[in-house]
Amino acid sequence: MRVQLIKNGRQVSAFAVGDGAINFIDEHDEVEIEGIGGVSGVRWGYSGVRYVVTKVNNVCLHEMVIGRKEKPRR
Repeated sequence: MRVQLIKNGRQVSAFAVGDGAINFIDEHDEVEIEGIGGVSGVRWGYSGVRYVVTKVNNVCLHEMVIGRKEKPRR
């Protein structure tokens, strides 16, 4: 997925971890991303993806995927 940064307006590629995690992210949601790390920043076999989505609208994405929390209404 492509994410536009608020800080400088750049677009970066980010990976949503979890089975069906991309379904919890809508077009105008606010997401928090982290750098993957490592020497080249390559993980999960996707070259060029250097970030991972951690939160959607200030709720942990992993908690939503496993069913503990619901996505907040904006």
